[in-house]
Amino acid sequence: MKVCIIGTGGTISSLGHGPLDYIDYADTGEKLDPAGLLARFPEVAGLGEIIPVPWKAIGSMDIGVGDWLDLLRLIDDLPRRHPDLDGIVVTHGTATLEETAYFLNLTVKVDLPVVLVGAQRPASALGTDAGPNLLHAVRVAGSAEARGLGVLVLLNDEIHAAREVTKTSTLRLQTFRSPDFGLLGHADADRVVIYRRPTRRHAPDTPFDVRGSDGLPRVDIVPSYAGADGAAIAAFLAAGAKGLIVAGLAPGFVPPGQRDPLDAAVAAGIPVVMSTRSGSGRVVPREALRRRGWLAADSLTPQKARILLMLALAQTHDPATIQALFDGC
Repeated sequence: MKVCIIGTGGTISSLGHGPLDYIDYADTGEKLDPAGLLARFPEVAGLGEIIPVPWKAIGSMDIGVGDWLDLLRLIDDLPRRHPDLDGIVVTHGTATLEETAYFLNLTVKVDLPVVLVGAQRPASALGTDAGPNLLHAVRVAGSAEARGLGVLVLLNDEIHAAREVTKTSTLRLQTFRSPDFGLLGHADADRVVIYRRPTRRHAPDTPFDVRGSDGLPRVDIVPSYAGADGAAIAAFLAAGAKGLIVAGLAPGFVPPGQRDPLDAAVAAGIPVVMSTRSGSGRVVPREALRRRGWLAADSLTPQKARILLMLALAQTHDPATIQALFDGC
């Protein structure tokens, strides 16, 4: 097995004030690079040829589009640096892990398993999940079973598809869930077991290639709630938003105060995509949406719909083409 581990920081690499520090560990500013993680959890290094690749040591709340593009270029370069590579693991903070995973799922062009892994307890804590999660992520990345599944997320022995997984709890170990569809499989002690495969387009076979890009069009998320008006919409457009995702009221509505401002955005050539704040379920492109020119996000959460719209706008502004991407990705 030959696997690269890229380190981006996050809880999985953090060292707290002591073994009982489960909350304030970020305040120390101490983070292990991938080599440090391998030294702390030598069982991982024993799996095969495990290559540490230092990148950044930051919390996932600090990661943005520029970082995604840098990480993408690094991932696509690793097979050239390391021939016969079996897979790639990316350690990542859990706050935005699902967003980085979905971005990579739509943009990575190497035909290797890419597995994102995090932890809910720092590496220094009693009962940390950092070591087991890293161990199983490497096992999955190096396995034949993981090939052809797109970018994966591994925590708590569970293997999830990047498109479908989301963080559901602030502190619990079982925080990552795929609400509508369930996990893909497990990293068990004896072997990696896969029970289903993603059907939507995923790495490396996607319509997007942004490896040479230095940025993406700005897209913002409009929150809907009782009594919401157009203030946020106006602010986003004034800031230069080229597209809007609506975190709408399930199954895909907005309050009266947001309807006219969203219609005006569409009239000005700004795509509006209806998602839902519910965290589960599909937004259907029903007649009411089509009549207004609003697009439907299918089952994507608002934060993932934003990523897809940014990538779509980098190559088209045609509403029908954008809707087809939401239907297929």
